[in-house]
Amino acid sequence: MIELKRITTGDSRHYAYMEQLLTASFPEEEYRDLKALREYTDTVPCFYCNIILEDATSVGLITYWDLAGFYYIEHLAIDPDRRNKGYGRKLLEHLADFFKKPVVLEVEYPVDETTRRRISFYQRHGYTLWEKEYFQPPYRNGHGKLRMYLMAKGNLNPEESFESIKKKIHGAVYNQG
Repeated sequence: MIELKRITTGDSRHYAYMEQLLTASFPEEEYRDLKALREYTDTVPCFYCNIILEDATSVGLITYWDLAGFYYIEHLAIDPDRRNKGYGRKLLEHLADFFKKPVVLEVEYPVDETTRRRISFYQRHGYTLWEKEYFQPPYRNGHGKLRMYLMAKGNLNPEESFESIKKKIHGAVYNQG
């Protein structure tokens, strides 16, 4: 059975696993400096840093924010040794019951087979692609913004909610006022 375990830097074994998986799964421009991530993990109450467990075995990571009115999934990765074995599907099914508010996440702009497959994966699990121009602000100095799309699950209408959701994400997650 899939479960989420919220962790802090004090949980050195799980936290080291999470950092290693994060840095192996995402390009540097798609996550914040690890020192800043550690600070967020230990001090920002609405930021949740979790490992994904199945039967007490670490199978992935998920970080998310509880932003008034919706959850924002910042990072989600399954351990490379466990990919394509149904863990992503199990996690999204678990989240459908776990999250009691709408969910929003960013996906890379579809430029190749991998990015198109990722969007299709989320769509198969009830997420809607919001095809509105969106850019992820840089996590680090010296990096540019990244073209992305937002996807959402729950009772959010992109025509009514896009700008306010983008503003909340950019303010809370990226410190862009």
